[in-house]
Amino acid sequence: MTYTTLVQEFRAGLLENTHQGLVCIVDEKKRIVYSQGDTSQLVLYRSAMKPLQAIPVFSSNVIRDYQLTKKEAALFTASQRGELYQQESLQSLITKLNFPEEILVCGHSYPLNEEPKIKYICENKPKRKLLHNCAGKHLGFLAYCRDNGYPLSGYEKIAHPLQQEILQYVAELAELPKEKLATAVDGCGIPVHAVPLKNMATSYLKFAVPNLIIDTPTANAVVNITNTMNAHPEIVASHNFICTALLKDNNIVAKGGAQGVYCLALKEEKISIAIKVLSGTELLWPLIVARLLEKIGYKNRETIDNLLSIRSKHILNDDGDIVGETKILL
Repeated sequence: MTYTTLVQEFRAGLLENTHQGLVCIVDEKKRIVYSQGDTSQLVLYRSAMKPLQAIPVFSSNVIRDYQLTKKEAALFTASQRGELYQQESLQSLITKLNFPEEILVCGHSYPLNEEPKIKYICENKPKRKLLHNCAGKHLGFLAYCRDNGYPLSGYEKIAHPLQQEILQYVAELAELPKEKLATAVDGCGIPVHAVPLKNMATSYLKFAVPNLIIDTPTANAVVNITNTMNAHPEIVASHNFICTALLKDNNIVAKGGAQGVYCLALKEEKISIAIKVLSGTELLWPLIVARLLEKIGYKNRETIDNLLSIRSKHILNDDGDIVGETKILL
């Protein structure tokens, strides 16, 4: 296994932090056109798997039968942050689906973003499962299970038919035999899979180039997922987050995961990018992705500038003075 230094952080000219990692860019023929580090290294998708995990519910009649809006359906792919507009959409979704909140296996949570969290706590409100970062995904799982006559209990177990379907979708999109995938348990209690970084990029390529998917219903679901994410980028993450900034560009589908995993695909260019920052930080994603977009000559400068507005190359102290810099070594 080989890793490359992707980022260095300097303070007063002194090297303070080094971030190693992996990068893989594949083209529409699934050839590696740019890489850093060992792209055969197994990497857990974490929440970057959410668009793939949403394929079952988007393949079903759940959205139609329960008259879900695109904003509500976007929650099936989301790592929501507890903003008021997300809380309102989650409440509307669970009401339409008519599930008791306690059926969700994810943990109880406060809103994640600072402003809604402070407001929520000051109002003496308790933690709720519905406010968990992954609650929308779990509601999609449950709705699909009910729609297909699967048991609702145990939906988080790898042996459950829902999780076996998801495993099959991940294997098919990543073009890897199921037996070659590694499986762990994600923070929300659901199985999460690991594939080589090159295969992870290949799986995301299908969201930009769905005609690479042989099965028509799966391809249609992938198109619907991408359109839904682009229609409501603020639901997928929240304002001032990289996923929302990228998804505002209709040419891009993107989703990050915990511990430094980030995936995106470009529709017109027919390429996809998978990244793993081994320090686990998410703070550097905007700078890394902006540099990679510049490297490939991406034409939408506004998207790149939006990323750079989220995370400056300058390191600031608490008074906002520049005290260091971040160097992207790509």
